[in-house]
This record gives sequence, C-alpha cells and structure tokens, in this order.
Amino acid sequence: MSTPFYVSPEQLMKDRADFARKGIARGRSLVAVQYADGVLLVTENPSQALHKVSELYDRLAFAAVGRYNEFENLRIAGVRLADMRGYAYDRRDVTGRGLANAYAQTLGTIFSSGGEKPYEVEIFVAEVGTTAADDQIYRLTYEGRVADEHGYAVMGGDADTVAKYLQEHYSEGASLADALHVAVAALGHTADGGKVEDRVIPVGDLEVAVLDRTRTQPRKFRRLLPARLDEILGDRGPAEHAAPLPDDGAPGSGGSGATASATDDPTDPTDQVSGGVAPLEDPSTGEPPVAPPL
Repeated sequence: MSTPFYVSPEQLMKDRADFARKGIARGRSLVAVQYADGVLLVTENPSQALHKVSELYDRLAFAAVGRYNEFENLRIAGVRLADMRGYAYDRRDVTGRGLANAYAQTLGTIFSSGGEKPYEVEIFVAEVGTTAADDQIYRLTYEGRVADEHGYAVMGGDADTVAKYLQEHYSEGASLADALHVAVAALGHTADGGKVEDRVIPVGDLEVAVLDRTRTQPRKFRRLLPARLDEILGDRGPAEHAAPLPDDGAPGSGGSGATASATDDPTDPTDQVSGGVAPLEDPSTGEPPVAPPL
C-alpha cells in the first residue's frame, strides 16, 4: 500500500492563493471612485454583451474582475438575496454591509474547501447614501476578506500602478467629469516591462456606471452610455464640470413637478439600467414590480 501524498495546510493555502491571484491579475483593472454625488465605477471592457458592473438593488452596485462565470453566479445570488430580504422585511433592510458579509462567507467557504478550486474573482459592493459621508465601498477578495475602502479603490490587472496614480491625482468631492477623467487616466496608466506608460482608452472600450444620489427615482444605479462619455471625455478638460444628468433632482435642475415626471419616464432611451434594457420601475409609482411599496 502506497503512502498518501502529504501537503502541509500552509503550503496548500499558499498554492490556492497564488492560483487565484494569477487568474485575477490576467484581467483588466476596475476602479471605484467616490465623487460629490455618489460612487463612480469604471473599467475597460470591450465586450458589449458581458457586464462587469451591474445593479444589485436600489442603492447598491456590484462590480467584479476575474473569471466571468464565477462572478456572474455571485451577482445573481446577491440580487436574489437582496430581493428576498427587501420583500420579506423592508427595502431599507437591504444594505451593502449585509451583502458584503454574505459574499465574504461564500468566498471564504469556497477558498477553504479542498473539494473545489478557489474562485478567481474580486468584488466591489458599493452603496450610495443620502450624503457623501454615508457612501460605502466594500472590497472582497478571493479568500473572503472584506475591506472598507474610502475615496477610491482598485482591483484586478496592474492594481498597484493604477492605485498609485489615483493616490496622486484623486481629490475628494470632485464633480462627475473630474472623477471620470481621473479614473480613465488611471486605467490607462500601466507598467509594461518595468516602464510606465500612458495610453488613451477608446470610449467604446469603457464600461462606466454611477450610483447617483441626486436621481429622483428610488433606484440610483445608472449606466453612462458612449454618447454621454463622448460628451464628458471628448472636448472637456478635467477641471470642467459635466452637465447634470437628465433626471437630476438637485436644486435648480428642475427635478420637481412636471419636469420631474418627464425626466423619470422609464421609456426615455437615455435612462439605461442594463445595456439597452429600459428600467423596470412602474411609471406611476417608480417602484420595481417585485417589491412592495415604500
């Protein structure tokens, strides 16, 4: 009878961690940046069919890097958990902290299990609050660790180089245009063979979404389409401010009365939630059909 092959627990965990890190580093970086009106999520994603940034719930967004089929399973599970909790209790009971803890337990269990390979993913769970101080960005690693990030955060790809650029150029309370310029420039700031270079990322290769607290609808997630990105990144410098979003509810933007009804129209082609799919809100109540009224 042959002697079973023995591997120490320390070596086993190290090998699993190295395997997951290499898989995550092969992808492109993803940046989360807090700006004056919410949270901005930007990544380089040439695919028009596969999203790395998506909506989780009213004030929550999900972003991930790594193996697509693995983080897509996690996203779907998070949407189901949020819907069930909001339906059974109250929509205010669905929080970024609760979903981050659920993801941490799942990822930690998979990483520690010897029966399957670890997930090659890292995740952001972002939550927008009523004020900038209430915004949250939770970063979850392949082994189930949770970090509460402030200001900005980077994962995937050459994260260290991108994070260093953000550290030098990020400013708190910036406008959407300023934050987007810095985030896109940081993604293009890469190190190749020890040489750092700046490249221009085409607008068509960018996937950009925001959690905008000034939206009058309960759902704060919004994708920025290529036309909007061209407007911001095309001819404007980083110091210029972007025009308010069509459904802005900020003072002076006409976000009340008849104007608010017009800008909250779910059939508006500029109000995109997921690719080319219009929002699911009831046009009269503004509520998703699966949840009870507030």
